[in-house]
Amino acid sequence: MSKLKELYKSEITPALIEQFKYKSIMQVPKIEKIVINMGCGDAVQNSKVIDDAFEELKSLSGQQPIITKAKKSISNFKLRENMNIGIKVTLRGEKMYYFLDKLVSIALPRVRDFRGINSNAFDGRGNYTLGIKEQLIFPEINFDKVKKVRGMDIVIVTTASTDAEGKALLSKFGMPFRK
Repeated sequence: MSKLKELYKSEITPALIEQFKYKSIMQVPKIEKIVINMGCGDAVQNSKVIDDAFEELKSLSGQQPIITKAKKSISNFKLRENMNIGIKVTLRGEKMYYFLDKLVSIALPRVRDFRGINSNAFDGRGNYTLGIKEQLIFPEINFDKVKKVRGMDIVIVTTASTDAEGKALLSKFGMPFRK
């Protein structure tokens, strides 16, 4: 069992029950899944771009990603329907906790001029979206093999019903929110 799951069961759950006065342990919010999405708009000109991004996302998530396709054609962008334009991976269970631990303790501190993440990026239902400008902050990505610096979106989906509960949950997990 990962150390974050242990932390959730032993310390975070009692603290959230205390803070929000939950009557049942089932009301305590938890992290449901983490979705990592990499958009590859330049794949329209060069289809090899998707393969590089695919391998990078596979190595940093430890799971097979899926290729996302364009829903409709846009002639200005030379985009056809069903063209490969991105990749995503959904993490649950142990892999999710492992990735969150890696994100909080290794990757985010490696960001240049890091002062904390924005606490306003909640969606109103306790889910948090984090945009990363470059994939190089993850230790699995070999700097010499990277052909193009690419960003990604990381969506942390929680069972929290409000932003305050979601923020309390994520900050207890060690998310470095900006003061």
